[in-house]
Amino acid sequence: MSDSAPQSLKNHGRYDPPYHFVFLTVLVVNLVFAVVHLIHHFGYSSEWLLVISIAVFIPYAKLRTYPLKVQDRIIRLEERLRLQALAPAEWHTQIYRLTEDQLIGLRFAADDEVVELAKQALEQNLNRKQIKERIKNWRPDNWRV
Repeated sequence: MSDSAPQSLKNHGRYDPPYHFVFLTVLVVNLVFAVVHLIHHFGYSSEWLLVISIAVFIPYAKLRTYPLKVQDRIIRLEERLRLQALAPAEWHTQIYRLTEDQLIGLRFAADDEVVELAKQALEQNLNRKQIKERIKNWRPDNWRV
């Protein structure tokens, strides 16, 4: 995503080209190579090469999910603190009723609408996508993983 384009619901997703395109392509090509090698040279070493080629997809997935989980925990904390600062004191007990998914959706809402969206999220049991679709004034999050 270009830094010059304002962030919105349509363009807020992120790709890391070395990870999402280069690394994944190498893993898939390696897997295809291992299958072809197994077909042409059937044996224990070819079978083992295929097992290893499949197994390397595990760290590939974990390399992405671990930092995303940490990021989600930080977002949850940040949004709770932001809601405590912006919401009336009598509503503070409701903040902890918001799910992680709802808090993550709320991170893109500007300060002037986040409290109302949080109330709607609780009352209507909105999910992350539904919350993002209701945001009128998008608050960019350019530090995401």
